[in-house]
Amino acid sequence: MSSSEGESANPSPCPAGPAAAAAVAGAAGVGVGAAAWPRRRCRDVFWLVVFLLHLLVFGGALALTGLNRFGQADRFNIDRFTNLTAAPRFAGSPEPAREAPPPPSLEAEEVTPKSELTESYWPYYGAAGAVGTALAWAWLAAAAGKKDGGRVVMRAAVHSLTAYLAVVSVLCFWGKHFFWGVAFAVGGALHFLYVMSVLDRFPFTMLVLQKAVRMVWELPDVMRIAYAFVLVMLCWMALWSFGVSGILAFHIPNGGQWWALLIFSVSLFWTGAVLSNTVHVIVSGMVFLVLIHGGQAAASMPPKPLLKSLQYAVTTSFGSICYGSLFTAAIRTLRWEIRGIRSKIGNNECLLCCVDFLFHIVETLVRFFNKYAYVQIAINGQSFNRSARDAWELFQSTGVEALVAYDCSGAVLLMSTILGGLITGTCTGVWTYFKQSDKAIMVGSTSMLMGMILVGVTVVVVESAVTSIYICYAEDPRLIQRWDPDFFDQMSEALHQRLQYRSARAHQILNSRLDQLPNTSSI
Repeated sequence: MSSSEGESANPSPCPAGPAAAAAVAGAAGVGVGAAAWPRRRCRDVFWLVVFLLHLLVFGGALALTGLNRFGQADRFNIDRFTNLTAAPRFAGSPEPAREAPPPPSLEAEEVTPKSELTESYWPYYGAAGAVGTALAWAWLAAAAGKKDGGRVVMRAAVHSLTAYLAVVSVLCFWGKHFFWGVAFAVGGALHFLYVMSVLDRFPFTMLVLQKAVRMVWELPDVMRIAYAFVLVMLCWMALWSFGVSGILAFHIPNGGQWWALLIFSVSLFWTGAVLSNTVHVIVSGMVFLVLIHGGQAAASMPPKPLLKSLQYAVTTSFGSICYGSLFTAAIRTLRWEIRGIRSKIGNNECLLCCVDFLFHIVETLVRFFNKYAYVQIAINGQSFNRSARDAWELFQSTGVEALVAYDCSGAVLLMSTILGGLITGTCTGVWTYFKQSDKAIMVGSTSMLMGMILVGVTVVVVESAVTSIYICYAEDPRLIQRWDPDFFDQMSEALHQRLQYRSARAHQILNSRLDQLPNTSSI
């Protein structure tokens, strides 16, 4: 699916039948029957190298900080560098007098406070990993294990997140952490306002999610891939939590611990996003093949499609995945918030102008950074920016972009991810509070990130099915019609309504602006 294909007003038809499906699959870059899979070039190699170097550097730093206080305080004598973060001394000021060190005590050397050892904090993160893994596997089993399981799980996440944020806020106030209490209270209020602003979109969103869950339910192999990637993520988290436990035991003045945790948390977020999007590419490739060929058991299906999708995702396309994982999540979240605000502004022209300015900036970024690029990467093996641009041009040329913008499935799945992280962080934070109350917020917030990443690895299975459905509908609506005729009719009706709404809104805005122009005499 190149960009030239997306320039036409309607998607190019794809005749049904095994022969036609084989031809389309061959054009998409997959072999059929006994034919060999085509070779692909490695894309975005620079970002692949950056990510691997990042793993090497941060992995070494995590091992160093964890071992420095494992069984013995300051094993590598790193404490001498803590004066680098101390308050600076101005020129000309007298140097503080240095006190003579106390004589060494055999008892002091033998006994080290538990709060200064890595193993004092590592069990908390072990519990966080166990809770996060259990939630991730339970979510996927409940949502995709049954045809109608997704609807119940998604609705529960949407309705319970605001209440749970309020509970966490109360716990923070009870523990006298007022900043975090206010932060979670504001987060709960913003979530409630967002849900109210998009409440009319939920029926269609739940319909799309339900069909995506049905697609995943028909492909049990992709669920096993998600379970396996959760274990891979858990292995990296074991090293990450080992190093972070060493940082918690390492006393750094002037808020140095928080800065160190922030840096290592960004590293963990990028690593988790890369693994999640790798699953995204694998599942997208499988879903696209199933829709193109008319079923997993079709004679035209290529041999070992799941293994080939996995091979491409972790080799030639891995650089593109690393690149997109840096920016896609932040841009997508910002776009959701701006769209929710924009839809409720009304006739306030000044505010609408400011929001439109931000909206157009974000829309420009979305053109080059969107989650639909991962479907193109799975199919064509192109670079990330080209894949994102081709997907967006395809949506805009066919009008499907109006349907994509109306759908809130990504936001609903994000709510499930956040809820999983909050549950993980709450369980670990409460345990830490009764053991070492001064470290409860640090342990709880980092455990929340761990839980969000672990749950996100399984949630992305459903999200990738959603993105693949939209790409296939834009390429050829008859692919969806052959898979589920009722769903095709519902999507076509929703698209027609959205295009009519956009046309009427544009006409209304144009008329309101023309009415504000000064009256001039006709020549």
